Amino acid sequence: MTARSSNGPRMLRAAMTQTVNAYRGMPARIEDLGSLGGRLDDVRRANVDHHLELIESAAGAGVNAICLGELFPAPYFALGGDPMWVALAEDAFDGPTITSMRRAAKHHGVVIVAPIYELDAQSGKRFNTAVVIDEHGAVLGTYRKTHIPYGANEQGSFHENLYYERSDGKNRLGDSNVGTNPYFPVFATSVGRIGVAICYDRHFEGVMQSLAHGGAELIFSPAVTFGAKSQRMWHLEFGVDAARHNVFIGGSNRHGVEAPWGQPYFGESHFVGPNGVLAEASHHPKLAIADVDLQVLSTADPSGWNLPRDIRYDIYTGRK
Repeated sequence: MTARSSNGPRMLRAAMTQTVNAYRGMPARIEDLGSLGGRLDDVRRANVDHHLELIESAAGAGVNAICLGELFPAPYFALGGDPMWVALAEDAFDGPTITSMRRAAKHHGVVIVAPIYELDAQSGKRFNTAVVIDEHGAVLGTYRKTHIPYGANEQGSFHENLYYERSDGKNRLGDSNVGTNPYFPVFATSVGRIGVAICYDRHFEGVMQSLAHGGAELIFSPAVTFGAKSQRMWHLEFGVDAARHNVFIGGSNRHGVEAPWGQPYFGESHFVGPNGVLAEASHHPKLAIADVDLQVLSTADPSGWNLPRDIRYDIYTGRK
């Protein structure tokens, strides 16, 4: 496993949002969603403003790094198949959402991970993308969601494949990228090395492994998830991956119900490290906040295990 840098502080206070669409003009019926066609900028603005308030609250609680929710500038539109929503896609460096987030990061001196609906101007393709911004307001780079779900469970359906594509590995990266896998960049920030795995990505065994091998210390996993099995696994997957790969992981989920779909999101956002779930550091109903001691990652495992030493790559993959 790649050695991690000892530069910078080893303790940080991290936060994630757990909220829902803040736009108050949503129609009451799904059939009337078309009435939003000329008001998508208002939808975005309401959600950006809401999250700017949450960033301010987090900064006031001493937070150094915050991850916003998956596709946070809008309701979770992938519950249906309405092409109207593609107009919300925007540039990951100069679009209205990231412009606001860059100002907020600089103003509050915090690292922000901002997951948006990205429009790649060169290719015309759309992606579900997390933008990593440093505390000075500079964009360090992007991570494009690698695995795109479509299907249904006992509560509802999801059709993300209608709106954006799987990552092409062409994440826009700066000098802060310390990883070697173009699909899974790791960003060297002032608070530590940060990776991102968006929602459905968390279910695939190679994702957290790739980020850990790239040097990630803290992995944010912003999600929009619902359903009985998803809720059960939400409390199992992160803990196993954190212990197996010696990383901290933060899982963020929406909390509440969004009109007009009426789909409930269970929230339950939390941080976990290699030794278990982290205690809440400061209470806020729409934020999960924890103190993350990165020094833990360079200390002996209290179990006596040494997984990096004892792993048998030779029999798993044929590699020595």
